[in-house]
Formats: sequence, C-alpha cells, structure tokens
Amino acid sequence: MWLINSSIGKKVIMSVTGICLILFLTFHACMNAVALFSGDAYNDVCGMLGANWYAVVGTLCLGALAMFHFVFAIVLTLQNRKARGNNRYAVTDKPEKVEWASQNMFVLGLIIILGLLLHFYGFFYNMMFAELTGISTGAGVDPSDGTELMRHTFGNPVMAVLYIIWFVAIWFHLSHGFWSSIQTLGVNGKVWFKRWKMIGIIWVTIVMLVFVVVVLKFAFCGGSC
Repeated sequence: MWLINSSIGKKVIMSVTGICLILFLTFHACMNAVALFSGDAYNDVCGMLGANWYAVVGTLCLGALAMFHFVFAIVLTLQNRKARGNNRYAVTDKPEKVEWASQNMFVLGLIIILGLLLHFYGFFYNMMFAELTGISTGAGVDPSDGTELMRHTFGNPVMAVLYIIWFVAIWFHLSHGFWSSIQTLGVNGKVWFKRWKMIGIIWVTIVMLVFVVVVLKFAFCGGSC
C-alpha cells in the first residue's frame, strides 16, 4: 500500500492524523474553557462525556492517532538520516528562512508524547479509568469531579510548570505542523498558502492559550477567581 510504503504516503498520513489531533485539541479547549466560568458546568460536561463506551472508544482512537503520527515521524526521520548518509555529520550553518520548530520537530514530538503520557495518567487514569473500574487511584478526588481534579493537579506548582512546558511544545509543533500538513495535502498557491499559514498560527495560538489560562487560573486561585 503506497500510503505506508512511500515517503509521500507517510507524509500524508502524518498530515491527516496531525489535523485530526488539532481538531481534537480544539474540542478539548472548548470543553476546558467552560471551567473558566463554572466548575459545576464543567463537571456536567465531563459527566456527559464521561465513563461510557463512546468516551472509551474516542480515547482509544485518539491514542491510536497519536501513535500513528509519532511512529511515522520516527520512520521519516530515520529515512531522512539514511538518505543524507555521511553528510549528516558535516558541520553546516543553520539554513536561512527555516523555522526553529521545523528543525526540532522530532524533539518537540518526544516532549509532547511524554506530556501525553503524564496527562493520561493524571486525568484519564484518575477520572475515566477510576470511574469505570470503581477503584481508588490515590488521587484522593472523586473521579466524577473534574473541577476538583484540576484544582488538585494544577495546585501543584511542579505539575503546573510541566503542563505549561507541554503546551508550549505543542504550540511550536502545531504552529509549524498545521501549514506543513496543508502544504502536503496540496495547498501550494502563494496567496492561499500564506493565508492558511496565518490562520493556522492564530488558531493554534488561541487553542493553546485556553489551556494555559486554565492551568494558571487553577494554579493561582484554585479556579475560583
């Protein structure tokens, strides 16, 4: 199958899965934004999307998308290194007009995966998994009380800093990845490419700012300010 066997196909898979992840983060940001105005309303949203079959399926699909994206990123990186051969050891100047994020996508991806594992443990394990199994996870928080879990998590300065670092890494990764995906999928016109690039940067910035503001609100005033 050309999608798997060719480098172009792998880039298409990375582009499509990347855009799907951006859409999921947009939905997640809208959901988290509710917590900025009402903890009870946020818990209602969590209850609606909580421990049920479609939430579990959605979480598994998200995990699969992230793994596909990451695996193909590794494969493409190794292929590019192999294609360069011994030239990869040559000392070269930084190419002009090449973004920092573009040159560090793999490192950013590693940070994002580590952050995702932390997030799955902190929230999926302590909320959905705990509610599904009825076991105590050690967080000391009712798994149906998402607001209290955010207060408990982000009230820890170390966790708050780690999450903000994670969000910054995601911003760098997606701000480059969005327009790169659009380009891979065929938007190459000079005018529209610039427009989509700007749309992507604004879109990703707004989404990630929502996450950061939620962390800061719960870190500094427990979500009540």
